Amino acid sequence: MSVDRPLDLAPACVSDYRELARTRLPRQLFDYVDGGAYDERTLRANVDDFGSVLLRQRILRDVEGVDTRTKVAGRELAMPVVLAPVGLGGMFARRGEVQAARAAEAAGVVFCESTVSICSIEEVKAATSAPFWYQLYVMRDRGYAKSLLERAAAAGCDVLILTVDLPVVGARYRDTRNGMTDPIGTIEKLEKARDLVTHPLWLRDVAVGGRPLTFGNLEAAVPGAKSPAAFKQWVDAQFDPSVTFRDLEWVRANWNGKIILKGILDPEDALEAASVGCDGIVVSNHGGRQLDSVLSSIRALSPIVDAVAGRIEVLMDGGVRSGLDVAKAVASGASAVLIGRAWVYGLAARGEAGVGHVLSILKKELEVAMALTGARTIADLGRSSLVANGHVR
Repeated sequence: MSVDRPLDLAPACVSDYRELARTRLPRQLFDYVDGGAYDERTLRANVDDFGSVLLRQRILRDVEGVDTRTKVAGRELAMPVVLAPVGLGGMFARRGEVQAARAAEAAGVVFCESTVSICSIEEVKAATSAPFWYQLYVMRDRGYAKSLLERAAAAGCDVLILTVDLPVVGARYRDTRNGMTDPIGTIEKLEKARDLVTHPLWLRDVAVGGRPLTFGNLEAAVPGAKSPAAFKQWVDAQFDPSVTFRDLEWVRANWNGKIILKGILDPEDALEAASVGCDGIVVSNHGGRQLDSVLSSIRALSPIVDAVAGRIEVLMDGGVRSGLDVAKAVASGASAVLIGRAWVYGLAARGEAGVGHVLSILKKELEVAMALTGARTIADLGRSSLVANGHVR
């Protein structure tokens, strides 16, 4: 039987925080954030393929005062890292999105609020002073989608992340086995309940103290709903497989800030995003949670960067677990990376302090990677900072 144990591991890296999160969270929640679609080949490739990207070590370069600052979507960040939108963030720690947003602000990076966050846009706004980003799906209920855009704009959000790789939900076997997606029988319900009660630290912090009963951004859409499960039918019905690039005209008509499409894996799609006036894209396979056996994000990145040739800003997510990964992505052409699981591991383990420590770890690792590749600034990282097939790129 799995039970909470003291956090006796001194975390040195994101992988350590993953282990802490695994012991802290009920299995159904850990598997929800840690798992992927089908056989999880793309989930593994997202991480493993970073290992095949080699940094070019250089010596006797003046790297005193390495500077990780950069501009992303017109805003100066302390490093090229954004906290990606993660659904159900408030299920991993008490008022989790608020804690993550505070940690991002303290670290000088930006937080992106998910449509299906536990904490509402307004709650995150009240707890922070720095602008944050907002993530939206193109919903069937355009009236409610418009109201969400209006709320995000009123909260000072200046960048919209439009998730475009979810016309249907991928088959996530871990969630099915844990009863997160499909109806389950009495035995499975008892196992699910036992999973929760054998994690008393989580129960006290989140289930009792965190009020994770509703999706804060969707309460008006599903009046009277008292649990995340009560929202599921409405949320599932909102994914619209009929959406095309033409629907971006509606988004632009209702949003005055920057628009970044998240979920691009193909150079032709990237070019079309540039042609319809998007401000940027995120090269992403949804963390391996949608279609399995597709390219890892880091493998898809360089061809897309080459295709758009500077016409729009290119970010990426998927598999980033260290500051070395951040350096590799930037050297491959990304202006920044989005991290999802990495910040959730920190949040689940130690709340706001855990997210802040994860960001501190990434920054220190990035500084070391830059110094040992001879890059004093983020602008110095480029393909000449990488080695491919034994040869300098």
